[in-house]
Amino acid sequence: MAWLDVLKSVLYGIVEGVTEWLPVSSTGHLLILERFVPFRAGADAAGNADFFSFFLVVIQLGAVLAVVVTFWNQLWPFPRKRRQMGGGRSLSFGVDREILRLWVMILVACVPAAIVGVLFDRKIEELFYNPWTVALMLFLVGLAFLVVEYLVRQRRRQPAIRTVAEIDWKTAVLIGLFQLIAAVLPGTSRSGATIVGGLLIGMSRPAAATFTFFLAVPVMAGASLLKILKIGLHFNTIQWLSIFTGMGVAYLVSTLIIRFLLDYIRRHDFRVFAFYRILLALLILGLALSGAFKTAAL
Repeated sequence: MAWLDVLKSVLYGIVEGVTEWLPVSSTGHLLILERFVPFRAGADAAGNADFFSFFLVVIQLGAVLAVVVTFWNQLWPFPRKRRQMGGGRSLSFGVDREILRLWVMILVACVPAAIVGVLFDRKIEELFYNPWTVALMLFLVGLAFLVVEYLVRQRRRQPAIRTVAEIDWKTAVLIGLFQLIAAVLPGTSRSGATIVGGLLIGMSRPAAATFTFFLAVPVMAGASLLKILKIGLHFNTIQWLSIFTGMGVAYLVSTLIIRFLLDYIRRHDFRVFAFYRILLALLILGLALSGAFKTAAL
């Protein structure tokens, strides 16, 4: 029934909007959700694989739009300026060199994952997109968060990089390498990997989280474009309605979660997410051992 498919797309949009930005792995949560709430949106079994793969990637565009809107003034490098002209005022557009420099750093950080994604996307899915990899990476990155937070507390000095404006190309490359791990191994969490990497190289928690948000814009836009080129846009009406509903919900939820996370990490560390990841890893491992996941593919 169409209304049930739309309700499912709402649920998927909520899960995407929450887990894309918190360092808890959206893949792990969607894996469990798919197991208990299968989603076909009017497709038969044969045609569902392409649609569902497309759906999971494209609803991320809703989450990306939340970043663009929330951080518009920090991401748009061509601010409008009012200037006096004769008897009135006119608008002109300037160029913010600091924002342009930030975009260069963002693109530098995206290069490693982009190259590997374009060249080995299908192979990565075949090798690593399974419950065992997801559970393992949830667990390992959870442990990594605990270790890194311990090291940060032992350091007892101001972070070397307190804002995204202080990121240089070397830092961007290192963050890009951490993001590459998430691109190859599902369950790592893109935000989790880049935040852990950022903390390790001396970034403040707000700077690491904010830069993670910014990295998502080209990464997710590029992933969606690749899916469109590979799969096409031949979906039925119910599927398109589900896609746009999921995107809209992901946008609204992401807006709230981004603001929550930035406020939360000003007063707390990431240990609560580490413990959550470890518990989720054990849950997925238990489900996999019980045979709950009928296939290895996500």
